Amino acid sequence: MQRIALTEELSFSRVIHGMWRLAEWDMNPQERLEFIEQCIELGITTFDHADIYGGYTCEGLFGEALKLKPSLRDQIEIVTKTGIKLTGDYNPGQKLNYYDTSKEHILSQVERSLRELNIEQIDTLLIHRPDPLMNPDEVAEAFIALRESGKVREFGISNHVPSTQNLLQSRLPFQLVTNQLELSPMQLKHFEDGSVDLCHEKRMPLMAWSPLAGGSLFKEEHYAPLREKLEEIRTRHDASGIDAIVYAWLLKHPATILPIIGSGKIDRVRTGVDALNIELSREEWFEILKAARGRDVD
Repeated sequence: MQRIALTEELSFSRVIHGMWRLAEWDMNPQERLEFIEQCIELGITTFDHADIYGGYTCEGLFGEALKLKPSLRDQIEIVTKTGIKLTGDYNPGQKLNYYDTSKEHILSQVERSLRELNIEQIDTLLIHRPDPLMNPDEVAEAFIALRESGKVREFGISNHVPSTQNLLQSRLPFQLVTNQLELSPMQLKHFEDGSVDLCHEKRMPLMAWSPLAGGSLFKEEHYAPLREKLEEIRTRHDASGIDAIVYAWLLKHPATILPIIGSGKIDRVRTGVDALNIELSREEWFEILKAARGRDVD
Protein backbone atom coordinates (compact mmCIF):
# COMPACT_ATOMS: atom_id res chain seq x y z
CA MET A 1 0.00 0.00 0.00
CA GLN A 2 1.11 3.54 -0.68
CA ARG A 3 2.72 5.34 2.24
CA ILE A 4 2.16 9.05 2.85
CA ALA A 5 5.01 10.95 4.47
CA LEU A 6 3.99 13.40 7.17
CA THR A 7 7.61 14.09 8.12
CA GLU A 8 10.94 12.62 7.13
CA GLU A 9 10.57 10.03 9.87
CA LEU A 10 6.81 9.39 10.04
CA SER A 11 4.47 8.07 7.39
CA PHE A 12 0.89 6.76 7.43
CA SER A 13 -0.77 4.10 5.33
CA ARG A 14 -2.86 5.75 2.59
CA VAL A 15 -5.96 4.11 4.05
CA ILE A 16 -6.45 4.40 7.82
CA HIS A 17 -8.58 2.37 10.17
CA GLY A 18 -10.72 4.21 12.71
CA MET A 19 -11.52 2.76 16.15
CA TRP A 20 -14.46 5.02 17.02
CA ARG A 21 -16.88 2.07 17.27
CA LEU A 22 -14.52 -0.59 18.57
CA ALA A 23 -16.58 -1.01 21.74
CA GLU A 24 -19.65 -1.92 19.64
CA TRP A 25 -18.00 -4.78 17.75
CA ASP A 26 -18.36 -7.33 20.57
CA MET A 27 -14.86 -8.76 20.08
CA ASN A 28 -12.76 -10.39 22.75
CA PRO A 29 -9.07 -9.38 23.02
CA GLN A 30 -7.88 -12.21 20.75
CA GLU A 31 -10.45 -11.32 18.11
CA ARG A 32 -9.37 -7.67 18.29
CA LEU A 33 -5.76 -8.71 17.82
CA GLU A 34 -6.65 -10.86 14.82
CA PHE A 35 -8.60 -7.97 13.30
CA ILE A 36 -5.64 -5.61 13.70
CA GLU A 37 -3.37 -8.21 12.10
CA GLN A 38 -5.79 -8.60 9.18
CA CYS A 39 -5.71 -4.85 8.64
CA ILE A 40 -1.91 -4.94 8.64
CA GLU A 41 -1.95 -7.76 6.09
CA LEU A 42 -4.03 -5.48 3.85
CA GLY A 43 -1.42 -2.74 4.23
CA ILE A 44 -3.30 -0.64 6.79
CA THR A 45 -0.87 0.21 9.57
CA THR A 46 -2.32 3.49 10.87
CA PHE A 47 -5.06 3.34 13.51
CA ASP A 48 -7.11 6.34 14.62
CA HIS A 49 -8.35 6.78 18.20
CA ALA A 50 -9.62 9.44 20.60
CA ASP A 51 -9.63 9.41 24.38
CA ILE A 52 -13.44 9.74 24.43
CA TYR A 53 -14.29 6.97 21.95
CA GLY A 54 -16.64 4.35 23.34
CA GLY A 55 -17.21 6.41 26.47
CA TYR A 56 -13.48 6.41 27.20
CA THR A 57 -13.15 2.64 26.56
CA CYS A 58 -11.84 2.11 23.03
CA GLU A 59 -8.19 2.93 23.69
CA GLY A 60 -8.19 0.36 26.48
CA LEU A 61 -9.80 -2.29 24.29
CA PHE A 62 -7.14 -1.72 21.64
CA GLY A 63 -4.43 -1.81 24.31
CA GLU A 64 -5.67 -5.18 25.54
CA ALA A 65 -5.15 -6.59 22.07
CA LEU A 66 -1.66 -5.08 21.76
CA LYS A 67 -0.73 -6.58 25.12
CA LEU A 68 -1.26 -10.04 23.62
CA LYS A 69 1.41 -9.32 21.01
CA PRO A 70 3.61 -6.34 22.00
CA SER A 71 5.82 -6.75 18.93
CA LEU A 72 2.91 -5.51 16.82
CA ARG A 73 3.57 -1.98 18.10
CA ASP A 74 6.59 -1.68 15.82
CA GLN A 75 4.41 -2.34 12.76
CA ILE A 76 1.75 0.32 13.33
CA GLU A 77 1.18 4.04 13.79
CA ILE A 78 -1.24 5.22 16.48
CA VAL A 79 -3.13 8.48 16.24
CA THR A 80 -5.28 9.72 19.11
CA LYS A 81 -7.15 12.88 19.98
CA THR A 82 -7.97 14.88 23.08
CA GLY A 83 -9.69 18.14 24.04
CA ILE A 84 -13.30 17.04 24.74
CA LYS A 85 -14.67 16.24 28.18
CA LEU A 86 -17.84 14.16 28.26
CA THR A 87 -20.29 13.67 31.11
CA GLY A 88 -20.54 10.22 32.64
CA ASP A 89 -18.71 7.90 34.99
CA TYR A 90 -15.28 9.03 33.80
CA ASN A 91 -16.00 12.64 34.85
CA PRO A 92 -18.25 12.35 37.92
CA GLY A 93 -20.12 15.51 38.80
CA GLN A 94 -19.63 17.09 35.39
CA LYS A 95 -22.95 18.56 34.24
CA LEU A 96 -22.39 19.09 30.51
CA ASN A 97 -20.00 18.21 27.71
CA TYR A 98 -17.36 20.84 26.97
CA TYR A 99 -13.97 21.39 25.37
CA ASP A 100 -10.79 21.53 27.41
CA THR A 101 -7.50 22.31 25.67
CA SER A 102 -5.72 23.41 28.83
CA LYS A 103 -2.14 22.26 29.29
CA GLU A 104 -3.16 20.28 32.37
CA HIS A 105 -5.89 18.39 30.52
CA ILE A 106 -3.75 17.63 27.47
CA LEU A 107 -0.88 16.29 29.59
CA SER A 108 -3.11 14.20 31.85
CA GLN A 109 -5.04 12.70 28.94
CA VAL A 110 -1.87 11.77 27.10
CA GLU A 111 -0.70 9.90 30.19
CA ARG A 112 -4.03 8.11 30.29
CA SER A 113 -3.95 7.29 26.56
CA LEU A 114 -0.47 5.82 26.90
CA ARG A 115 -1.63 3.59 29.75
CA GLU A 116 -4.83 2.54 28.02
CA LEU A 117 -3.16 1.82 24.70
CA ASN A 118 -0.34 -0.02 26.43
CA ILE A 119 2.32 1.95 24.55
CA GLU A 120 5.19 4.29 25.41
CA GLN A 121 4.76 6.81 22.62
CA ILE A 122 1.86 8.21 20.59
CA ASP A 123 2.76 8.73 16.95
CA THR A 124 0.44 11.70 16.42
CA LEU A 125 -1.74 13.62 18.87
CA LEU A 126 -4.61 15.76 17.58
CA ILE A 127 -6.69 18.46 19.23
CA HIS A 128 -10.14 16.96 18.67
CA ARG A 129 -12.24 20.10 18.10
CA PRO A 130 -11.69 23.85 17.90
CA ASP A 131 -12.05 25.22 21.43
CA PRO A 132 -13.39 28.79 21.73
CA LEU A 133 -11.41 29.11 24.97
CA MET A 134 -8.20 27.66 23.56
CA ASN A 135 -5.08 29.46 24.72
CA PRO A 136 -2.66 28.63 21.88
CA ASP A 137 0.36 29.43 24.02
CA GLU A 138 -0.77 26.89 26.60
CA VAL A 139 -1.43 24.24 23.97
CA ALA A 140 2.01 24.92 22.52
CA GLU A 141 3.60 24.48 25.95
CA ALA A 142 1.90 21.10 26.30
CA PHE A 143 2.93 20.00 22.82
CA ILE A 144 6.54 21.05 23.34
CA ALA A 145 6.72 19.26 26.70
CA LEU A 146 5.27 16.07 25.22
CA ARG A 147 7.63 16.20 22.25
CA GLU A 148 10.69 16.77 24.44
CA SER A 149 9.69 13.92 26.77
CA GLY A 150 9.31 11.54 23.83
CA LYS A 151 5.71 10.73 24.71
CA VAL A 152 4.36 12.10 21.42
CA ARG A 153 6.18 12.17 18.08
CA GLU A 154 4.07 14.63 16.08
CA PHE A 155 0.98 16.82 16.47
CA GLY A 156 -2.03 17.82 14.44
CA ILE A 157 -5.61 18.97 14.63
CA SER A 158 -9.07 17.64 13.92
CA ASN A 159 -12.14 19.49 12.64
CA HIS A 160 -10.23 22.76 12.52
CA VAL A 161 -10.91 25.56 10.06
CA PRO A 162 -8.15 27.80 8.64
CA SER A 163 -8.40 30.44 11.36
CA THR A 164 -7.95 28.01 14.25
CA GLN A 165 -5.29 26.03 12.39
CA ASN A 166 -3.29 29.17 11.71
CA LEU A 167 -3.72 30.41 15.26
CA LEU A 168 -2.26 27.28 16.82
CA GLN A 169 0.47 26.96 14.20
CA SER A 170 1.59 30.54 14.93
CA ARG A 171 2.66 29.49 18.44
CA LEU A 172 4.53 26.30 17.54
CA PRO A 173 8.24 25.96 16.68
CA PHE A 174 7.43 22.91 14.52
CA GLN A 175 4.79 22.13 11.91
CA LEU A 176 1.43 20.52 12.55
CA VAL A 177 1.35 17.39 10.39
CA THR A 178 -2.34 16.72 9.66
CA ASN A 179 -5.91 17.92 9.98
CA GLN A 180 -8.66 15.32 10.35
CA LEU A 181 -11.88 16.54 8.72
CA GLU A 182 -15.26 15.11 7.82
CA LEU A 183 -14.90 14.79 4.04
CA SER A 184 -17.13 12.97 1.57
CA PRO A 185 -19.55 13.63 -1.29
CA MET A 186 -22.16 13.91 1.47
CA GLN A 187 -20.11 16.47 3.41
CA LEU A 188 -18.61 19.10 1.12
CA LYS A 189 -18.33 21.93 3.64
CA HIS A 190 -14.58 21.75 4.13
CA PHE A 191 -13.94 21.65 0.39
CA GLU A 192 -15.65 25.04 0.26
CA ASP A 193 -14.57 26.84 3.46
CA GLY A 194 -10.84 26.85 2.78
CA SER A 195 -9.91 24.03 5.19
CA VAL A 196 -8.84 21.60 2.47
CA ASP A 197 -7.17 24.39 0.50
CA LEU A 198 -5.04 25.47 3.46
CA CYS A 199 -3.79 21.94 4.09
CA HIS A 200 -3.08 21.61 0.38
CA GLU A 201 -1.13 24.88 0.49
CA LYS A 202 0.90 23.64 3.47
CA ARG A 203 1.39 20.18 1.86
CA MET A 204 -0.28 18.76 4.96
CA PRO A 205 -1.98 15.39 4.33
CA LEU A 206 -5.63 15.24 5.42
CA MET A 207 -7.41 12.44 7.26
CA ALA A 208 -11.05 12.03 6.18
CA TRP A 209 -13.43 10.81 8.87
CA SER A 210 -16.91 9.43 8.17
CA PRO A 211 -16.39 9.16 4.40
CA LEU A 212 -19.65 7.16 4.16
CA ALA A 213 -21.59 9.61 6.35
CA GLY A 214 -21.71 7.11 9.18
CA GLY A 215 -23.38 4.58 6.89
CA SER A 216 -26.30 6.86 6.07
CA LEU A 217 -25.18 6.87 2.41
CA PHE A 218 -26.63 3.37 2.11
CA LYS A 219 -30.06 4.02 3.62
CA GLU A 220 -31.21 7.64 3.64
CA GLU A 221 -33.66 8.52 0.89
CA HIS A 222 -32.18 11.89 0.01
CA TYR A 223 -28.95 10.14 -0.98
CA ALA A 224 -30.78 7.98 -3.56
CA PRO A 225 -29.62 10.01 -6.62
CA LEU A 226 -26.05 9.86 -5.36
CA ARG A 227 -26.30 6.11 -4.75
CA GLU A 228 -27.56 5.62 -8.30
CA LYS A 229 -24.63 7.54 -9.75
CA LEU A 230 -22.13 5.72 -7.53
CA GLU A 231 -23.60 2.38 -8.62
CA GLU A 232 -23.33 3.41 -12.27
CA ILE A 233 -19.66 4.26 -11.83
CA ARG A 234 -19.08 1.15 -9.74
CA THR A 235 -20.31 -0.95 -12.65
CA ARG A 236 -17.96 0.82 -15.07
CA HIS A 237 -14.98 -0.04 -12.89
CA ASP A 238 -16.22 -3.45 -11.73
CA ALA A 239 -15.63 -2.27 -8.17
CA SER A 240 -16.61 -4.30 -5.11
CA GLY A 241 -19.06 -1.69 -3.78
CA ILE A 242 -20.19 1.91 -4.01
CA ASP A 243 -18.16 2.60 -0.88
CA ALA A 244 -15.02 1.83 -2.89
CA ILE A 245 -16.08 4.53 -5.37
CA VAL A 246 -16.52 7.05 -2.54
CA TYR A 247 -13.04 6.26 -1.22
CA ALA A 248 -11.65 6.54 -4.77
CA TRP A 249 -13.34 9.94 -5.08
CA LEU A 250 -11.44 11.15 -2.00
CA LEU A 251 -8.19 9.57 -3.15
CA LYS A 252 -8.48 11.39 -6.48
CA HIS A 253 -8.24 14.80 -4.84
CA PRO A 254 -4.74 16.32 -5.18
CA ALA A 255 -4.63 17.51 -1.56
CA THR A 256 -3.63 13.97 -0.43
CA ILE A 257 -6.64 12.73 1.51
CA LEU A 258 -6.34 9.60 3.66
CA PRO A 259 -9.79 7.97 4.13
CA ILE A 260 -10.57 6.51 7.55
CA ILE A 261 -12.50 3.23 7.39
CA GLY A 262 -14.54 2.68 10.54
CA SER A 263 -15.93 -0.81 9.99
CA GLY A 264 -15.31 -3.83 12.21
CA LYS A 265 -15.98 -6.16 9.27
CA ILE A 266 -12.82 -7.08 7.42
CA ASP A 267 -14.68 -7.45 4.12
CA ARG A 268 -15.70 -3.79 4.32
CA VAL A 269 -12.12 -2.85 5.10
CA ARG A 270 -10.97 -4.86 2.08
CA THR A 271 -13.43 -2.93 -0.10
CA GLY A 272 -11.82 0.29 1.07
CA VAL A 273 -8.37 -0.98 0.19
CA ASP A 274 -9.69 -2.00 -3.25
CA ALA A 275 -10.34 1.70 -3.91
CA LEU A 276 -6.60 2.19 -4.31
CA ASN A 277 -6.86 0.33 -7.61
CA ILE A 278 -9.66 2.54 -8.97
CA GLU A 279 -8.67 5.55 -11.03
CA LEU A 280 -11.65 7.81 -11.57
CA SER A 281 -11.58 10.14 -14.54
CA ARG A 282 -11.96 13.86 -13.99
CA GLU A 283 -15.41 13.64 -15.57
CA GLU A 284 -16.44 10.85 -13.20
CA TRP A 285 -15.25 12.87 -10.21
CA PHE A 286 -17.50 15.73 -11.27
CA GLU A 287 -20.38 13.34 -12.01
CA ILE A 288 -20.27 12.35 -8.35
CA LEU A 289 -20.01 15.97 -7.24
CA LYS A 290 -23.04 16.88 -9.35
CA ALA A 291 -25.07 13.99 -7.94
CA ALA A 292 -24.09 14.99 -4.41
CA ARG A 293 -24.92 18.69 -4.84
CA GLY A 294 -27.95 18.17 -7.03
CA ARG A 295 -26.70 20.66 -9.60
CA ASP A 296 -24.06 21.16 -12.21
CA VAL A 297 -21.02 23.37 -11.74
CA ASP A 298 -21.55 27.07 -12.42
